[in-house]
Amino acid sequence: MCPPADVMNVFDQSRTMKDLEHPPSPQIPAPDLPAWSHFSSLLFSGSKALTTVEMGLLTCLSVAAIFLPPSVTNVKGSMTLMQMSIFLWVSAITRRLYNTYCETVFFKFPQYRIQPDREHALASSGKDLCGREKKQLELLEWHDLLTMLSQFVLEVSLYFTLPGYFPAAQPHYGSWWERLIKLLLNHYVMSFAMYWMHRALHVVPFLWEHIHSIHHYARHPLSRNTYQDHWLDNMGNAIVGHVTAQILVPLDFQLFWFSHIFRIFESLEKHAGTSCYFNIAHSIQRWLPFAQMPHHHDWHHEGHKACNFTFTSIGGVWDCVFGTRKAGRGTQLQCKRSSTREDAVEAGHPGSPKMRKKSYMDQPIIVCIPVLAVVGAALCKLYANAGIVGA
Repeated sequence: MCPPADVMNVFDQSRTMKDLEHPPSPQIPAPDLPAWSHFSSLLFSGSKALTTVEMGLLTCLSVAAIFLPPSVTNVKGSMTLMQMSIFLWVSAITRRLYNTYCETVFFKFPQYRIQPDREHALASSGKDLCGREKKQLELLEWHDLLTMLSQFVLEVSLYFTLPGYFPAAQPHYGSWWERLIKLLLNHYVMSFAMYWMHRALHVVPFLWEHIHSIHHYARHPLSRNTYQDHWLDNMGNAIVGHVTAQILVPLDFQLFWFSHIFRIFESLEKHAGTSCYFNIAHSIQRWLPFAQMPHHHDWHHEGHKACNFTFTSIGGVWDCVFGTRKAGRGTQLQCKRSSTREDAVEAGHPGSPKMRKKSYMDQPIIVCIPVLAVVGAALCKLYANAGIVGA
């Protein structure tokens, strides 16, 4: 399990130096198991029962949209309930299909794997390919159920309590460059909030021990690990990231769809275990300043390296601004085709410290301030909008 903040023992340090001095060869053969046995099934945890429950919830929502009067189900200023139902169906199906795509790339193109195959050859030790024990997987399945239920309740609640959160389709949209700027601003607001939320989950002892460490059961991540968290972890990311960004910088109907699907791609790729041009979302965002690729987040998951760095989702600029960027295995052979400009700069400074020093910003109170500020700003905007409507 990955230690919180900058805690790292002597064994961990020696292992770090060994891996840095002797990069793993991309020619190591794949684990000697049939490819089909590696794949997760349709749900995050692979549970058919939970998949059935989720399909049942979405079906009930669709039935309500079909048979209940529009005056009851549709919210003024928002997409129709049927459109919202379709949105949730498409999101669920996209997660499953793209997870399969990411894992196919991992098993069919070993030359693009970030970690050496010996890190994934764990079946004989009683662990899964990601380094998790059976009891840990059973706990994750329970949190998958709570995540599914809580996320469904959150989405439905947002639809009926925040008119316009799920934006209605429009006959005309603004100029493309104005919409592009708005999309970027929305994503950077989202990534700023999620950066500090993620950092707080690591440096606040209670949040690490009882919530976020569950996600770090996977020290050798594959895309199936993406949403395998404590249910409060997933809920916090949804509210602090997606919800606040949509309130502060609302996207129109088309961009809302694009942003959500893009984020699914980005999240799954970040844990995919491969770093290459097969990563569609990360390849698209490579032109952004201080862009990150999956090898950055993969390094974050390796517990023996500690994991108090590389917290950003989308873009990567906040890790550079706040001093938490690490290239990880990005300078090694199998990642050359996906390395970024900043990776090359880091590779040119071999004497740079291998571990981030503890910063004053890692104080539990300080690290939570940006999170509270973003949530507070979103609440203030909602209050102001309510006052305008009331007037």
